[in-house]
Amino acid sequence: MSTVTRIASGLLAIFTLVLPAAAQQAPEPVHEAARAFLAAEAAGLPGEVSVTVGRMDPLNQLPACAELVPFFPAGARAWGQTNVGVRCESPVEWTIYLPARVEVLTDYVVVARPLRPGQIVGLADLKRERGDLAALPEATITDPAQAVGHHVRIAVGAGAPLRTTHLRLPPAVRQGQNVKVVSRGPGFNVSSEGRALNGATEGETVRVRMPSGQVISGIARNGGVVEVGL
Repeated sequence: MSTVTRIASGLLAIFTLVLPAAAQQAPEPVHEAARAFLAAEAAGLPGEVSVTVGRMDPLNQLPACAELVPFFPAGARAWGQTNVGVRCESPVEWTIYLPARVEVLTDYVVVARPLRPGQIVGLADLKRERGDLAALPEATITDPAQAVGHHVRIAVGAGAPLRTTHLRLPPAVRQGQNVKVVSRGPGFNVSSEGRALNGATEGETVRVRMPSGQVISGIARNGGVVEVGL
């Protein structure tokens, strides 16, 4: 074998080894895009948010992507055990789905003594506990002020998490309603408008579609206001 042939063969072997690795999609950017997306979606929920995203296969055969777009698959939600999709839009197109869990550690309200239908809830009827909101029943109340002074709709046993469905509460936001989306922080107060995708009473989670098409989660407040954390 001539020297030129040996050199050519050697270069071909090097390119064969290097090119697939260089073209392969690294898991870290995909994982970070999914994590940041879930954290932003859960930012309006009350409590300390913790996001865990399952890792993609490091031996995947996906081409490297320059534009990653995370999204929720149909039926997925912003908390609890969920799934998140990541779509590549440039320079090639592919889609991958990753399992994820969003924990929301917060105080919530528990019934301290049995409640009967028609009873007006007092502060002594309630107590606080702390846990993962995602593991609690839907519409669990997180602030006693949401319940005190309202009539009980159905009987609730002692020790049960108190839910808005247990009480006769007026809706704070109605499905399809135009709502004011407010973000507050030290030294700033930003507001915009969107359309509520579900109805909610005071303190419940509501999803809002913004004019850009983005869907965000926030906390319903009376008067058609939705609070969103940054």
